[in-house]
Amino acid sequence: MTVSPSQSTQPAEPTFLTLHEIIQKARQKLNHDNWDYIVGGTETETTVCRNRAAIDALGFRPRVLRDVSNIDTGTQFLGEQLRLPLLLAPVGSLELFAPDSAIAAARAAQQFGIGHMLSSVCLVDFKQVAQAVPHALRMYQLYVHGDPSWVDQRVDEVQQAGCKAFCLTVDSAYYSRRERDLAKRNIRRSNVPGRHHQATLTWKDVERVKSRLHIPLILKGIATAEDARIAADMGVDMIYVSNHGGRQIDHDRGTMDVLPEVVDAVAGRARIVIDGGFNRGTDIVKAIAMGADLVGLGRMQCYGLAADGVAGVVRLLELLETEVRTTMGLLGVTRLSELNPSYLSRQAPVHNSTVLSAFPHLSLDERSFY
Repeated sequence: MTVSPSQSTQPAEPTFLTLHEIIQKARQKLNHDNWDYIVGGTETETTVCRNRAAIDALGFRPRVLRDVSNIDTGTQFLGEQLRLPLLLAPVGSLELFAPDSAIAAARAAQQFGIGHMLSSVCLVDFKQVAQAVPHALRMYQLYVHGDPSWVDQRVDEVQQAGCKAFCLTVDSAYYSRRERDLAKRNIRRSNVPGRHHQATLTWKDVERVKSRLHIPLILKGIATAEDARIAADMGVDMIYVSNHGGRQIDHDRGTMDVLPEVVDAVAGRARIVIDGGFNRGTDIVKAIAMGADLVGLGRMQCYGLAADGVAGVVRLLELLETEVRTTMGLLGVTRLSELNPSYLSRQAPVHNSTVLSAFPHLSLDERSFY
C-alpha cells in the first residue's frame, strides 16, 4: 500500500525547536503589562541582572574520552523519580498566562515528570489543584497573611490535600517597589488582607510549623550561610536559595554567588533548591555541579504557559532536557551525581547579563523592555 504525504505516519515537527521561540510566542500573545510582570524586578532591577551574571560567570571544565553513550538526567526527590532536577517554582498571578493557571502548570509538571510548587497567592488554591491533578508531585508555598492559628490551619489543610512538602517564604517581610509597574500605574494586589503578618514571621514560627508538619518543611528565600546554618540546625528539610527572582530586595547577590556558602553551611543536613535566572540546560547543570539538588523555574514556566498552555510548558521542559543531556555528555558525565565544582571555573561573562541575555537569538522590539 502506498502512503500519500497526507497519510504519512511520520511525527509532525514540534512547533518550537528552540527555547527562544517559546519566549517569542509568549511576547506576541501577552499584553505589555503582563509581559512586564514576567521580566520585571524591583527598583533598578540590579538583582535580576546579578542572577544572570552569577550564572554567566561560571565556565565549564569538560572531561573527555569517557563513555557517555547512556546519560541519565533524572533524580530522586520526595520519594519520586524526576525526569530532570527541576520544579515549577511558585509564581503568584499565573492566571495572567493561562486560563487554568496553576492547574495547567501542575498538569505540565505531571505530564513531563517534575515537581510543582503552588503559590498561596494564586487564584487557584491547593484544594482545586489536588482535585484536578491528584497524582502530580505537589508542593505548597505560603505567604503568611494571618495569625499563628491561621497558619496552623493552613498547614493542616495542605497536608490533608496530599501535598508532599510545605514551604514558607521568608524573604517578603515587605512588598517591594516594582518601579517598572509603578511608573505605568499598573498596581497589583497592593492591599492584600493580612499582608502585615509576613513582617512578624520569626524563627519561632518556623519551629512551630515544623513541629506541626509530618511532611518536609522548605524555607524559601535563604540568602546567607548564617540563615542556612540556623535552618539546618533546626531540622528544616530543604533550604531554598532564592531572592524572589530579583523581585524583592534590590542590589542583592545573584543566587549562584550565594549557593557555595549555603552548601558549606548546610553540610549535607538538608536538601538545597535554588532559583533565580535559570533559563538554560547549562544553567541547570551548573547549579547541580555547585551543590544544589533541584532548580526552580519561575519566569520560564510563565513563558511556556503564555506561549501554548500545558503543551508550551512540556515542550519547554523537553528542550531543557535535551540541553541538559547534551551538556552532561560533553562534560564527560553520565549521572547528575557525578557533577561537582571541579567541572566549573570562574570566567568573565561574554554578554551583558539581563533577564533575557541567555537568549541571544531572541528578536524583540526594544519597546518590550520599557
